[in-house]
Amino acid sequence: MELKKRKVPMRKCVASQEMFPKKSLIRVVRTPEEEVLIDPTGKKSGRGAYLCAKPEYVEMARKKKALDRALKTKVDDAVYEQLMEYVSKVNPNG
Repeated sequence: MELKKRKVPMRKCVASQEMFPKKSLIRVVRTPEEEVLIDPTGKKSGRGAYLCAKPEYVEMARKKKALDRALKTKVDDAVYEQLMEYVSKVNPNG
């Protein structure tokens, strides 16, 4: 009996435009109430964008305004600060 290989869901990082396994990315969501939040569960409703969990990608996204484009809204600097904090917790050595 052959084990069925499950397909790994892939998503594109908005900063680097590279495909990565969904689990290794951070989902940032614009809720129907127009809030921009980090979505660790990946289940919040709204428009989502994925970002690599590394500080350099957060900076790249800020410079390119990649999240603004992906979420079709103005992303506040506070959101990038939260992302930087979140990335340092999730990925302390990188």
